[in-house]
Amino acid sequence: MRLDLHTHSIKSDDGRAKVENYCQWIRSRRIPLDGFVLTEHRQFDLESDYSSLATDFGLTILKGSEIETDYGHVLVFGVTPALMQAFDFSSIRTPLGSVLNACNRLGAIAIPCHPGRKRVGMFAHLEELGVPEGVKIVETYNGGSRGDEDTIAGEWAGKLGYLGTGGSDSHIVSHIGRCATKFSSKISSEMELVEALNLGTFEAVKPV
Repeated sequence: MRLDLHTHSIKSDDGRAKVENYCQWIRSRRIPLDGFVLTEHRQFDLESDYSSLATDFGLTILKGSEIETDYGHVLVFGVTPALMQAFDFSSIRTPLGSVLNACNRLGAIAIPCHPGRKRVGMFAHLEELGVPEGVKIVETYNGGSRGDEDTIAGEWAGKLGYLGTGGSDSHIVSHIGRCATKFSSKISSEMELVEALNLGTFEAVKPV
């Protein structure tokens, strides 16, 4: 099963894609994706229900969040009301340690995204802040990466023994599916996604 683990819709402040249009694009262009996760910036979208779209298009549509920490941006999967109370999703400099501890305690998982990117990527902060404890997975393929950002991500992930995921980081419809994560089992819920990520039964793929 292939999921794009990093997408943004118009719910994000810089997103220009409607979720229905993502679905239409995937099907009309025959993009080999089984679904995607909406990781809106600095929030978790409690309001939207995409179950009808998922059924109509035969896709898995899940929700997560992209938050901003002192080590850069991090994708969070398995968000619950309790997790939303554990730290401020809207903050632009939440301590990564606080996020990791809360996720571990409350059954979620945090994955630094585009870690090879300057300023907003985790590996740009290692010299100043050191290697953070508790990170097991990072995003090694990002559809919005430029230059050698993915190369840096992959090299550091290898050095530190991290597993890698893939996501398009799409903000417009035509970018979805540029990268994805291939799982060995079917995933139909956020909790199943967290379980598969914790098991390590996946690989980053690019291009899909």
